[in-house]
Amino acid sequence: MESVLVLYPSPGMGHLISMVELGKLILKHYPSNSVTILTITPAFDTGATADYISGVSSTTPSITFLHLPTPPLPQPLSSYTSYPALTSELLALSNPNVRHALQSISRDSAVLAVVIDFFCTPALAVAGELNIPAYYFFTSSGTGLALFLYFPTLHRKNTQRFRDANVNTVHEVPGLPPVPAADLPEPLLDRSSKDYESFLYYATHISKSAGIIVNTFESLESEAVKAICNGLCVPDGTTPPVFCVGPLISTQGGERGGGGGGGGKECLRWLNSQPKRSVVFLCFGSLGVFSEAQLKEIAVGLEKSGQRFLWVVRHPPSKDKSRRFLAPPDPDLDSLLPDGFLDRTKDRGLVVKSWAPQVAVLSHNSVGGFVTHCGWNSVLEAVSSGVPMVAWPLYAEQRFNKVMLVEEMKVALPLEESKTGIVTAAEMEKRVRELMETEKGFNVRNRVTAMKEEAKVAMSDSGSSLVALDKLMKSWSQKQIFLDSPRGLV
Repeated sequence: MESVLVLYPSPGMGHLISMVELGKLILKHYPSNSVTILTITPAFDTGATADYISGVSSTTPSITFLHLPTPPLPQPLSSYTSYPALTSELLALSNPNVRHALQSISRDSAVLAVVIDFFCTPALAVAGELNIPAYYFFTSSGTGLALFLYFPTLHRKNTQRFRDANVNTVHEVPGLPPVPAADLPEPLLDRSSKDYESFLYYATHISKSAGIIVNTFESLESEAVKAICNGLCVPDGTTPPVFCVGPLISTQGGERGGGGGGGGKECLRWLNSQPKRSVVFLCFGSLGVFSEAQLKEIAVGLEKSGQRFLWVVRHPPSKDKSRRFLAPPDPDLDSLLPDGFLDRTKDRGLVVKSWAPQVAVLSHNSVGGFVTHCGWNSVLEAVSSGVPMVAWPLYAEQRFNKVMLVEEMKVALPLEESKTGIVTAAEMEKRVRELMETEKGFNVRNRVTAMKEEAKVAMSDSGSSLVALDKLMKSWSQKQIFLDSPRGLV
Protein backbone atom coordinates (compact mmCIF):
# COMPACT_ATOMS: atom_id res chain seq x y z
CA MET A 1 0.00 0.00 0.00
CA GLU A 2 1.08 3.56 -0.64
CA SER A 3 2.39 5.45 2.40
CA VAL A 4 0.59 8.74 2.99
CA LEU A 5 1.04 11.51 5.48
CA VAL A 6 -2.13 13.42 6.38
CA LEU A 7 -1.74 17.10 7.28
CA TYR A 8 -4.58 19.02 8.90
CA PRO A 9 -4.08 22.81 9.17
CA SER A 10 -6.55 25.19 10.74
CA PRO A 11 -8.23 27.73 8.43
CA GLY A 12 -6.02 30.72 7.77
CA MET A 13 -3.56 31.50 5.03
CA GLY A 14 -0.52 31.48 7.29
CA HIS A 15 -1.38 28.09 8.78
CA LEU A 16 -2.06 26.57 5.37
CA ILE A 17 1.17 27.88 3.85
CA SER A 18 3.30 26.48 6.68
CA MET A 19 1.64 23.07 6.43
CA VAL A 20 2.08 22.99 2.65
CA GLU A 21 5.76 23.84 3.01
CA LEU A 22 6.16 21.02 5.53
CA GLY A 23 4.65 18.67 2.95
CA LYS A 24 6.97 19.96 0.25
CA LEU A 25 10.01 19.52 2.48
CA ILE A 26 9.10 15.92 3.21
CA LEU A 27 8.46 15.12 -0.45
CA LYS A 28 11.71 16.77 -1.53
CA HIS A 29 13.81 14.54 0.70
CA TYR A 30 11.55 11.47 0.92
CA PRO A 31 9.77 11.36 -2.46
CA SER A 32 8.40 7.83 -2.06
CA ASN A 33 5.68 9.18 0.24
CA SER A 34 2.60 11.18 -0.62
CA VAL A 35 0.85 13.94 1.28
CA THR A 36 -2.86 14.63 1.72
CA ILE A 37 -3.92 17.95 3.22
CA LEU A 38 -7.37 18.30 4.79
CA THR A 39 -8.84 21.75 4.30
CA ILE A 40 -11.98 23.56 5.41
CA THR A 41 -13.33 26.69 3.77
CA PRO A 42 -14.98 28.68 6.57
CA ALA A 43 -17.82 31.15 6.22
CA PHE A 44 -15.57 33.88 7.62
CA ASP A 45 -12.49 35.62 6.21
CA THR A 46 -9.18 33.86 6.78
CA GLY A 47 -7.51 34.99 3.55
CA ALA A 48 -8.28 33.76 0.03
CA THR A 49 -6.84 30.28 -0.53
CA ALA A 50 -8.31 28.97 -3.80
CA ASP A 51 -5.63 30.34 -6.16
CA TYR A 52 -2.86 29.28 -3.81
CA ILE A 53 -4.20 25.71 -3.51
CA SER A 54 -4.62 25.52 -7.29
CA GLY A 55 -1.02 26.61 -7.78
CA VAL A 56 0.31 24.03 -5.32
CA SER A 57 -1.74 21.28 -6.94
CA SER A 58 -0.32 22.07 -10.37
CA THR A 59 3.32 22.31 -9.28
CA THR A 60 3.39 19.58 -6.62
CA PRO A 61 1.08 16.75 -7.73
CA SER A 62 2.22 14.51 -4.85
CA ILE A 63 0.24 16.82 -2.56
CA THR A 64 -3.49 16.13 -2.65
CA PHE A 65 -6.01 18.51 -1.11
CA LEU A 66 -9.11 16.94 0.39
CA HIS A 67 -11.76 19.57 1.05
CA LEU A 68 -13.93 18.74 4.04
CA PRO A 69 -17.55 19.91 4.23
CA THR A 70 -17.97 23.13 6.17
CA PRO A 71 -20.20 22.47 9.18
CA PRO A 72 -22.79 25.17 9.88
CA LEU A 73 -22.03 27.31 12.92
CA PRO A 74 -24.75 27.29 15.58
CA GLN A 75 -24.70 31.08 15.94
CA PRO A 76 -24.48 34.03 13.51
CA LEU A 77 -20.98 35.39 12.90
CA SER A 78 -21.82 38.63 14.70
CA SER A 79 -22.27 36.76 18.00
CA TYR A 80 -18.66 35.56 18.14
CA THR A 81 -16.14 37.69 20.01
CA SER A 82 -12.94 36.72 18.19
CA TYR A 83 -11.34 34.75 15.38
CA PRO A 84 -10.07 32.11 17.87
CA ALA A 85 -13.63 31.60 19.10
CA LEU A 86 -14.89 31.12 15.54
CA THR A 87 -12.03 28.81 14.61
CA SER A 88 -12.34 26.70 17.76
CA GLU A 89 -16.04 26.07 17.22
CA LEU A 90 -15.62 25.30 13.52
CA LEU A 91 -12.88 22.73 14.11
CA ALA A 92 -14.66 21.04 17.01
CA LEU A 93 -17.72 20.61 14.78
CA SER A 94 -15.53 19.20 11.99
CA ASN A 95 -14.45 16.08 13.90
CA PRO A 96 -17.00 13.75 12.24
CA ASN A 97 -15.77 14.88 8.81
CA VAL A 98 -12.14 14.37 9.84
CA ARG A 99 -12.96 10.86 11.06
CA HIS A 100 -14.68 10.01 7.79
CA ALA A 101 -11.74 11.39 5.77
CA LEU A 102 -9.12 9.43 7.72
CA GLN A 103 -11.16 6.23 7.45
CA SER A 104 -11.53 6.74 3.71
CA ILE A 105 -7.81 7.41 3.18
CA SER A 106 -6.88 4.38 5.31
CA ARG A 107 -8.80 2.00 3.03
CA ASP A 108 -6.33 2.47 0.18
CA SER A 109 -3.18 3.78 1.88
CA ALA A 110 -1.02 3.23 4.92
CA VAL A 111 -1.38 6.41 6.96
CA LEU A 112 2.02 7.06 8.54
CA ALA A 113 0.70 9.82 10.80
CA VAL A 114 -1.72 12.69 10.98
CA VAL A 115 -0.12 16.07 11.65
CA ILE A 116 -2.47 18.59 13.20
CA ASP A 117 -2.42 22.30 13.84
CA PHE A 118 -2.68 23.69 17.38
CA PHE A 119 -6.30 24.72 16.76
CA CYS A 120 -7.10 21.24 15.41
CA THR A 121 -6.63 19.61 18.82
CA PRO A 122 -10.12 18.03 18.77
CA ALA A 123 -8.82 15.74 16.00
CA LEU A 124 -6.27 14.25 18.41
CA ALA A 125 -9.03 12.06 19.84
CA VAL A 126 -10.09 10.96 16.35
CA ALA A 127 -6.54 9.87 15.51
CA GLY A 128 -6.40 7.94 18.78
CA GLU A 129 -9.65 6.14 18.03
CA LEU A 130 -8.32 5.12 14.61
CA ASN A 131 -4.91 4.11 16.03
CA ILE A 132 -3.09 6.64 13.86
CA PRO A 133 -0.06 8.40 15.40
CA ALA A 134 -0.86 12.08 15.88
CA TYR A 135 1.75 14.82 15.75
CA TYR A 136 1.41 18.56 16.16
CA PHE A 137 2.86 21.05 13.72
CA PHE A 138 3.38 24.22 15.72
CA THR A 139 3.31 27.02 13.15
CA SER A 140 4.47 29.73 15.52
CA SER A 141 7.82 30.12 17.29
CA GLY A 142 9.80 27.83 19.54
CA THR A 143 9.45 30.42 22.30
CA GLY A 144 5.69 30.31 21.73
CA LEU A 145 5.75 26.53 22.04
CA ALA A 146 7.64 26.82 25.34
CA LEU A 147 4.99 29.22 26.62
CA PHE A 148 2.04 27.06 25.58
CA LEU A 149 3.56 23.86 26.95
CA TYR A 150 4.06 25.66 30.27
CA PHE A 151 0.63 27.36 30.17
CA PRO A 152 -1.17 24.61 32.19
CA THR A 153 1.45 25.08 34.91
CA LEU A 154 0.95 28.86 34.85
CA HIS A 155 -2.79 28.25 35.13
CA ARG A 156 -2.35 26.14 38.25
CA LYS A 157 0.13 28.51 39.88
CA ASN A 158 -1.80 31.73 39.26
CA THR A 159 -5.36 32.46 40.29
CA GLN A 160 -5.45 36.03 39.01
CA ARG A 161 -6.08 37.17 35.47
CA PHE A 162 -2.91 38.23 33.63
CA ARG A 163 -4.91 41.22 32.42
CA ASP A 164 -5.14 42.54 36.01
CA ALA A 165 -2.94 45.55 36.73
CA ASN A 166 -1.16 43.93 39.69
CA VAL A 167 0.27 41.16 37.52
CA ASN A 168 3.11 42.97 35.75
CA THR A 169 5.58 40.41 34.44
CA VAL A 170 5.75 36.65 33.96
CA HIS A 171 9.23 35.52 35.00
CA GLU A 172 8.96 31.78 35.29
CA VAL A 173 8.53 30.27 31.81
CA PRO A 174 11.57 28.02 31.16
CA GLY A 175 13.76 29.16 28.28
CA LEU A 176 12.12 32.60 28.03
CA PRO A 177 13.15 36.06 29.22
CA PRO A 178 10.70 37.91 31.51
CA VAL A 179 7.52 38.69 29.57
CA PRO A 180 5.25 41.64 30.43
CA ALA A 181 1.89 40.13 31.32
CA ALA A 182 0.14 42.50 28.91
CA ASP A 183 2.22 41.03 26.05
CA LEU A 184 1.08 37.46 26.54
CA PRO A 185 -1.12 36.14 23.71
CA GLU A 186 -4.56 37.72 23.95
CA PRO A 187 -6.47 34.49 24.77
CA LEU A 188 -4.28 33.94 27.86
CA LEU A 189 -5.06 37.27 29.53
CA ASP A 190 -8.52 36.60 30.94
CA ARG A 191 -9.05 33.22 32.62
CA SER A 192 -12.80 33.76 32.65
CA SER A 193 -13.03 33.95 28.85
CA LYS A 194 -14.01 31.20 26.42
CA ASP A 195 -10.78 31.73 24.45
CA TYR A 196 -8.73 31.12 27.62
CA GLU A 197 -10.63 27.87 28.21
CA SER A 198 -10.01 26.75 24.62
CA PHE A 199 -6.30 27.54 24.70
CA LEU A 200 -5.88 25.76 28.03
CA TYR A 201 -7.49 22.70 26.42
CA TYR A 202 -5.11 22.93 23.45
CA ALA A 203 -2.05 23.44 25.64
CA THR A 204 -2.97 20.55 27.90
CA HIS A 205 -3.30 18.13 25.00
CA ILE A 206 -0.24 19.04 22.93
CA SER A 207 2.03 17.03 25.24
CA LYS A 208 -0.21 13.98 24.71
CA SER A 209 0.79 13.71 21.05
CA ALA A 210 3.41 11.41 19.53
CA GLY A 211 5.63 14.39 18.69
CA ILE A 212 5.79 18.11 17.98
CA ILE A 213 7.14 19.57 14.74
CA VAL A 214 8.14 23.24 14.92
CA ASN A 215 8.72 25.75 12.14
CA THR A 216 11.95 27.16 13.53
CA PHE A 217 15.65 26.34 13.65
CA GLU A 218 17.54 25.62 16.82
CA SER A 219 20.10 28.41 16.74
CA LEU A 220 17.42 31.10 16.36
CA GLU A 221 15.70 30.10 19.61
CA SER A 222 18.28 27.95 21.34
CA GLU A 223 17.30 28.63 24.96
CA ALA A 224 13.62 27.88 24.39
CA VAL A 225 14.34 24.73 22.36
CA LYS A 226 16.77 23.51 25.02
CA ALA A 227 14.22 24.06 27.80
CA ILE A 228 11.52 22.20 25.85
CA CYS A 229 13.74 19.24 24.99
CA ASN A 230 14.94 18.99 28.61
CA GLY A 231 11.34 18.61 29.75
CA LEU A 232 11.29 21.84 31.75
CA CYS A 233 8.11 23.15 30.12
CA VAL A 234 6.02 20.12 31.12
CA PRO A 235 7.26 19.71 34.71
CA ASP A 236 4.58 17.22 35.75
CA GLY A 237 4.47 15.10 32.60
CA THR A 238 6.36 13.82 29.59
CA THR A 239 7.44 16.04 26.71
CA PRO A 240 6.99 14.34 23.32
CA PRO A 241 9.91 14.34 20.87
CA VAL A 242 10.42 17.79 19.32
CA PHE A 243 11.55 18.29 15.73
CA CYS A 244 12.69 21.78 14.63
CA VAL A 245 12.56 21.60 10.83
CA GLY A 246 12.48 25.25 9.78
CA PRO A 247 12.62 27.79 8.43
CA LEU A 248 9.87 26.71 6.05
CA ILE A 249 9.33 29.56 3.60
CA SER A 250 6.74 29.70 0.86
CA THR A 251 8.11 29.01 -2.60
CA GLN A 252 4.75 29.45 -4.32
CA GLY A 253 4.41 32.47 -6.60
CA GLY A 254 1.14 33.62 -5.04
CA GLU A 255 2.31 32.90 -1.54
CA ARG A 256 -0.22 35.03 0.26
CA GLY A 257 -3.13 33.98 -1.88
CA GLY A 258 -4.30 37.52 -2.36
CA GLY A 259 -4.51 37.39 -6.11
CA GLY A 260 -1.69 39.80 -6.85
CA GLY A 261 -1.03 39.28 -10.53
CA GLY A 262 -0.31 42.68 -12.00
CA GLY A 263 0.03 44.24 -8.56
CA GLY A 264 2.84 41.83 -7.72
CA LYS A 265 4.64 42.58 -10.96
CA GLU A 266 4.26 46.32 -10.33
CA CYS A 267 5.93 45.95 -6.92
CA LEU A 268 8.89 44.07 -8.31
CA ARG A 269 9.33 46.40 -11.29
CA TRP A 270 9.36 49.37 -8.92
CA LEU A 271 11.87 47.69 -6.61
CA ASN A 272 14.15 47.03 -9.58
CA SER A 273 14.58 50.79 -9.97
CA GLN A 274 15.50 51.45 -6.30
CA PRO A 275 18.97 51.52 -4.72
CA LYS A 276 20.23 48.54 -2.77
CA ARG A 277 18.77 48.14 0.75
CA SER A 278 17.03 51.52 0.54
CA VAL A 279 13.35 50.56 0.77
CA VAL A 280 11.26 50.03 3.90
CA PHE A 281 8.52 47.46 3.29
CA LEU A 282 5.31 47.75 5.33
CA CYS A 283 2.94 44.77 5.30
CA PHE A 284 0.72 43.41 8.06
CA GLY A 285 -0.62 39.99 7.11
CA SER A 286 -3.90 38.76 5.70
CA LEU A 287 -5.92 40.03 8.68
CA GLY A 288 -3.98 43.18 9.58
CA VAL A 289 -6.18 46.24 9.14
CA PHE A 290 -6.03 49.80 10.51
CA SER A 291 -8.49 52.60 11.09
CA GLU A 292 -8.49 55.55 8.70
CA ALA A 293 -6.92 57.70 11.43
CA GLN A 294 -4.08 55.21 11.90
CA LEU A 295 -3.44 54.99 8.16
CA LYS A 296 -3.04 58.77 8.05
CA GLU A 297 -0.52 58.66 10.93
CA ILE A 298 1.52 56.03 9.09
CA ALA A 299 1.48 58.12 5.92
CA VAL A 300 2.64 61.28 7.68
CA GLY A 301 5.39 59.38 9.47
CA LEU A 302 6.66 57.82 6.26
CA GLU A 303 6.62 61.14 4.45
CA LYS A 304 8.55 62.90 7.21
CA SER A 305 11.08 60.08 7.51
CA GLY A 306 12.41 60.80 4.03
CA GLN A 307 12.86 57.05 3.46
CA ARG A 308 11.88 55.08 0.39
CA PHE A 309 8.93 52.79 1.09
CA LEU A 310 6.67 50.09 -0.31
CA TRP A 311 3.42 50.00 1.68
CA VAL A 312 0.57 47.51 1.43
CA VAL A 313 -2.69 49.19 2.50
CA ARG A 314 -5.87 47.28 3.29
CA HIS A 315 -9.35 48.67 3.76
CA PRO A 316 -10.13 49.72 7.35
CA PRO A 317 -12.23 47.32 9.47
CA SER A 318 -15.96 47.51 8.93
CA LYS A 319 -18.00 49.43 11.49
CA ASP A 320 -20.82 46.99 10.79
CA LYS A 321 -20.53 44.29 13.47
CA SER A 322 -22.12 41.71 11.18
CA ARG A 323 -19.28 42.15 8.65
CA ARG A 324 -16.23 42.21 10.92
CA PHE A 325 -15.26 38.62 10.07
CA LEU A 326 -15.81 39.02 6.32
CA ALA A 327 -13.23 39.95 3.68
CA PRO A 328 -12.90 43.73 3.24
CA PRO A 329 -13.11 45.45 -0.16
CA ASP A 330 -10.08 47.03 -1.81
CA PRO A 331 -9.19 50.38 -0.26
CA ASP A 332 -9.80 53.77 -1.87
CA LEU A 333 -6.30 55.21 -1.40
CA ASP A 334 -7.21 58.77 -2.35
CA SER A 335 -9.85 59.01 0.36
CA LEU A 336 -7.95 57.11 3.07
CA LEU A 337 -4.54 58.79 2.82
CA PRO A 338 -3.71 62.48 3.43
CA ASP A 339 -4.47 64.90 0.59
CA GLY A 340 -1.61 64.97 -1.88
CA PHE A 341 0.38 62.22 -0.12
CA LEU A 342 0.56 59.89 -3.11
CA ASP A 343 1.69 62.70 -5.41
CA ARG A 344 4.26 64.12 -2.98
CA THR A 345 5.88 60.72 -2.34
CA LYS A 346 5.61 59.20 -5.82
CA ASP A 347 9.36 59.52 -6.47
CA ARG A 348 10.35 57.48 -3.44
CA GLY A 349 7.30 55.48 -2.42
CA LEU A 350 4.79 53.00 -3.78
CA VAL A 351 1.46 52.20 -2.14
CA VAL A 352 -0.31 49.02 -3.28
CA LYS A 353 -3.80 47.81 -2.48
CA SER A 354 -4.41 44.83 -0.21
CA TRP A 355 -1.60 42.47 -1.28
CA ALA A 356 2.01 42.14 -2.35
CA PRO A 357 4.18 39.06 -3.07
CA GLN A 358 5.85 39.22 0.33
CA VAL A 359 8.52 36.54 -0.10
CA ALA A 360 9.65 38.01 -3.43
CA VAL A 361 9.66 41.53 -1.98
CA LEU A 362 11.67 40.61 1.11
CA SER A 363 14.22 38.71 -0.96
CA HIS A 364 14.72 41.68 -3.32
CA ASN A 365 18.04 43.42 -2.77
CA SER A 366 16.42 46.87 -2.75
CA VAL A 367 14.59 46.11 0.50
CA GLY A 368 16.45 47.23 3.62
CA GLY A 369 13.79 47.09 6.34
CA PHE A 370 10.43 45.55 7.18
CA VAL A 371 7.65 46.99 9.35
CA THR A 372 5.76 43.84 10.30
CA HIS A 373 2.84 42.62 12.41
CA CYS A 374 5.16 39.92 13.83
CA GLY A 375 3.28 36.95 12.39
CA TRP A 376 5.71 34.03 12.56
CA ASN A 377 5.69 33.26 8.83
CA SER A 378 6.60 36.89 8.13
CA VAL A 379 9.36 36.79 10.74
CA LEU A 380 10.93 33.70 9.18
CA GLU A 381 10.66 35.20 5.71
CA ALA A 382 12.47 38.33 6.90
CA VAL A 383 15.17 36.37 8.75
CA SER A 384 15.74 34.09 5.77
CA SER A 385 16.21 37.17 3.57
CA GLY A 386 18.40 39.00 6.09
CA VAL A 387 15.95 41.93 6.45
CA PRO A 388 15.85 43.73 9.83
CA MET A 389 12.42 44.47 11.27
CA VAL A 390 10.37 47.05 13.10
CA ALA A 391 7.88 45.14 15.24
CA TRP A 392 4.24 46.30 15.28
CA PRO A 393 2.06 43.47 16.66
CA LEU A 394 -1.66 43.53 15.95
CA TYR A 395 -3.40 40.31 17.06
CA ALA A 396 -3.03 36.68 18.21
CA GLU A 397 0.40 35.92 19.72
CA GLN A 398 2.09 38.84 17.97
CA ARG A 399 2.69 41.01 21.07
CA PHE A 400 4.53 38.06 22.58
CA ASN A 401 6.48 37.59 19.35
CA LYS A 402 7.50 41.24 19.49
CA VAL A 403 9.06 40.77 22.92
CA MET A 404 11.02 37.76 21.67
CA LEU A 405 12.15 39.48 18.46
CA VAL A 406 13.36 42.57 20.28
CA GLU A 407 14.64 41.22 23.60
CA GLU A 408 15.66 37.63 22.89
CA MET A 409 16.51 37.28 19.19
CA LYS A 410 17.48 40.94 18.70
CA VAL A 411 16.35 41.03 15.07
CA ALA A 412 13.84 43.88 15.42
CA LEU A 413 13.29 47.34 16.86
CA PRO A 414 10.05 48.02 18.76
CA LEU A 415 7.29 50.31 17.54
CA GLU A 416 5.43 51.75 20.54
CA GLU A 417 1.77 52.67 20.76
CA SER A 418 0.51 55.77 22.53
CA LYS A 419 -1.84 55.45 25.52
CA THR A 420 -4.77 55.67 23.10
CA GLY A 421 -3.51 52.65 21.14
CA ILE A 422 -2.40 54.70 18.13
CA VAL A 423 1.11 54.61 16.67
CA THR A 424 1.78 58.28 16.04
CA ALA A 425 3.39 59.75 12.95
CA ALA A 426 6.32 60.85 15.12
CA GLU A 427 6.88 57.29 16.37
CA MET A 428 6.68 55.88 12.86
CA GLU A 429 9.18 58.46 11.57
CA LYS A 430 11.52 57.82 14.51
CA ARG A 431 11.61 54.04 14.19
CA VAL A 432 11.95 53.96 10.42
CA ARG A 433 14.86 56.40 10.60
CA GLU A 434 16.38 54.45 13.48
CA LEU A 435 16.27 51.21 11.52
CA MET A 436 17.70 52.68 8.32
CA GLU A 437 20.15 55.32 9.57
CA THR A 438 21.47 54.64 13.10
CA GLU A 439 23.93 52.32 14.80
CA LYS A 440 21.09 50.61 16.63
CA GLY A 441 19.54 49.77 13.28
CA PHE A 442 22.87 48.61 11.89
CA ASN A 443 23.28 46.28 14.91
CA VAL A 444 19.90 44.70 14.20
CA ARG A 445 20.84 44.36 10.54
CA ASN A 446 24.09 42.60 11.45
CA ARG A 447 22.27 40.24 13.78
CA VAL A 448 19.60 39.30 11.23
CA THR A 449 22.27 38.85 8.55
CA ALA A 450 24.01 36.35 10.82
CA MET A 451 20.70 34.55 11.40
CA LYS A 452 20.16 34.38 7.65
CA GLU A 453 23.37 32.38 7.37
CA GLU A 454 22.37 30.22 10.34
CA ALA A 455 19.08 29.48 8.60
CA LYS A 456 20.94 28.33 5.47
CA VAL A 457 23.15 26.07 7.57
CA ALA A 458 20.14 24.58 9.37
CA MET A 459 18.55 23.62 6.04
CA SER A 460 21.75 22.21 4.54
CA ASP A 461 22.30 18.46 4.19
CA SER A 462 23.92 18.06 7.61
CA GLY A 463 22.15 20.98 9.24
CA SER A 464 20.07 20.71 12.39
CA SER A 465 16.69 21.01 10.65
CA LEU A 466 17.31 18.26 8.10
CA VAL A 467 18.81 16.04 10.81
CA ALA A 468 15.59 16.57 12.78
CA LEU A 469 13.52 15.77 9.68
CA ASP A 470 15.46 12.54 9.21
CA LYS A 471 14.73 11.51 12.80
CA LEU A 472 11.05 12.29 12.25
CA MET A 473 10.86 10.24 9.06
CA LYS A 474 12.61 7.29 10.70
CA SER A 475 10.05 7.37 13.48
CA TRP A 476 7.27 7.23 10.89
CA SER A 477 8.95 4.41 8.99
CA GLN A 478 8.71 2.34 12.19
CA LYS A 479 4.97 2.90 12.33
CA GLN A 480 4.26 -0.41 14.02
CA ILE A 481 6.10 0.79 17.11
CA PHE A 482 3.65 3.67 17.41
CA LEU A 483 0.63 1.50 16.62
CA ASP A 484 1.51 -0.77 19.54
CA SER A 485 2.03 2.19 21.87
CA PRO A 486 -0.60 4.29 23.70
CA ARG A 487 1.41 7.51 23.36
CA GLY A 488 -0.74 8.96 20.61
CA LEU A 489 -3.99 8.19 22.44
CA VAL A 490 -5.94 10.76 24.40
